[in-house]
Amino acid sequence: MRTRSPKSVTYEKSFTFAVRVVKAYKWLCESKKEYVLSKQLLRSGTSIGANVKEGLYAQSKKDFITKLTIALKEAAESEYWIELLSAGQYLDENTAASMLEDISEIMKLLTASVKTAKAGLKECIVDSA
Repeated sequence: MRTRSPKSVTYEKSFTFAVRVVKAYKWLCESKKEYVLSKQLLRSGTSIGANVKEGLYAQSKKDFITKLTIALKEAAESEYWIELLSAGQYLDENTAASMLEDISEIMKLLTASVKTAKAGLKECIVDSA
């Protein structure tokens, strides 16, 4: 049983995606004997949720923005590895499309969160001036 984080759609979707990536990694290693690209996907795909969770416990708004920006970069990297695994025919079209849809949704959530947090940070700076 896992410990629940504060309510966060982004965290929940990132966690679910990470579980999916772990399963894909195991399948790629066992069935396709593909170890290099799948390991890259494993690292970036599981890092998204880890950074989101760190962001939920950030020490400041700047720290929160930093963690979510890192998560967004990891999501973009994951997207690349999925595209490459698909192009190399390690992932079938349906699986790749589904994973790309998931990562696209996560990237949109992260982008919106970062923009909102940055706007709030600017308001804090203007208010204190």
